[in-house]
Amino acid sequence: MKIYDITLPIHPKMLHWGRRPEVEIVESLANGDASNVTRWRLGAHTGTHVDAPAHFVDGATPIDEVPLTTLVGPAVVADLTGVTGDIEAADLIAAGVAGADRILCKTSNSAGPLRETERAPQWVGLSPGAAQWLIEQRVSLIGIDYLTIESHRRTESWDAHHSLLGAGVLILENADLAAVPAGNYELVCLPTKLVGADAAFARTILIERA
Repeated sequence: MKIYDITLPIHPKMLHWGRRPEVEIVESLANGDASNVTRWRLGAHTGTHVDAPAHFVDGATPIDEVPLTTLVGPAVVADLTGVTGDIEAADLIAAGVAGADRILCKTSNSAGPLRETERAPQWVGLSPGAAQWLIEQRVSLIGIDYLTIESHRRTESWDAHHSLLGAGVLILENADLAAVPAGNYELVCLPTKLVGADAAFARTILIERA
């Protein structure tokens, strides 16, 4: 089998939304302490992470209660690198993802905005119509290769987030798909178990079996 690690490395200079991660050295061997110990300050939406329904819906499922059966299983990486604006339902249909339970959208973000250290003025995101199509298809998880699955045109109304999370569809963001060919994989996505949290950073891999 072949394993693709699609997790972004977490460090103080990384691409971010809001504050960057901060690292404090608590103890160090170099200073004569018994061991090396660090303290990290970072948000639940840092790096590759999963948005739980509680992110946009009060009282909805938090990240620690999301079933692992949704986060582990067959997934399709859809080649949407030719999309230059928002991803529409027609783009998803053309990519052949109808009937898939978990979909990861590989876009031009992977080779462009995702590689930068500052947020881009625009990126490929999901249109409200595409979000509704995914809900109608009974998709359980949708992922994208940028800070947010939301269109850069809608980061005030957050239409896709409201629709998807309101319907219980999990959102995986900041998946690094640059080296992953389109196709069928086994997804293993394990968010940190932050009790009652709206999201959590997650070590995420795709497995290609012979």
